[in-house]
Amino acid sequence: MDETQSFTYSLLNIFYDGGLFMYPLVLCSLFALGIIIAKGYTLWAAHRESAKILNETEALMKQKRLDQALKLSAETPGPVAAIMYSGLRRLIDRQSSDDIETGVHTTGVVELGFLERGLVVLATVANVAPMLGFLGTVAGMISAFGAIAAAGQVEASLVAGGIKVALITTATGLTIAIPVNIFYNFYVTRIDMLIRQMEEGTANVLNVAWDMRPAMAGAAASGSAPSIPQTGHRPLDSGLQGQPLPDRSSDRDPDPLS
Repeated sequence: MDETQSFTYSLLNIFYDGGLFMYPLVLCSLFALGIIIAKGYTLWAAHRESAKILNETEALMKQKRLDQALKLSAETPGPVAAIMYSGLRRLIDRQSSDDIETGVHTTGVVELGFLERGLVVLATVANVAPMLGFLGTVAGMISAFGAIAAAGQVEASLVAGGIKVALITTATGLTIAIPVNIFYNFYVTRIDMLIRQMEEGTANVLNVAWDMRPAMAGAAASGSAPSIPQTGHRPLDSGLQGQPLPDRSSDRDPDPLS
């Protein structure tokens, strides 16, 4: 038997020796692994061009090239670009600052829901896995003491089986919970970074809207408004979102966690 076969055989032995509680523990690990992979890709795609879109749209807005900023945000996937698109479109439509803020806030809530999807599963696994392990520990100790009571004497061979089950399930639960908890905290940190960038984008749009108020008021008083090129709906965000956002096209690729 080579080393790989020996390792596989040892894992199977551990699984069978752990008893019934190993089945829900393995199921928890599979769920967590799928969420970790899908959420890792989602956040990577969301972060990929977030800083770039912020810097470039800010520069274009300072130059009053709102149409180009809108086009750039429409062509860039990610929640930060979605925030910029939502605000810039209302800004070009000459909507009020309150309407712009409301629209951006709505888009941000929807985008945040996409970003946080699946995190509750990771948090649940991180909490449930060690509990299942401890439950297996209790079951193993009950079995060990039951064997002692039936035999009427204490022998190592009688209690070894129950103690082995207790140790295996506890170790398995902790082995699953520790890395899942690490990934959960890492993803929460990445989402917080995106939220700060989304807030920065919102502030940039609102600042431009505030600066344009005198010009808009003058145009309204004269009975005409300057013409600003309009663009169509923002295209699909490749693989990042799975449902429609306000003022964006609803035909999108499904989220990996759907």
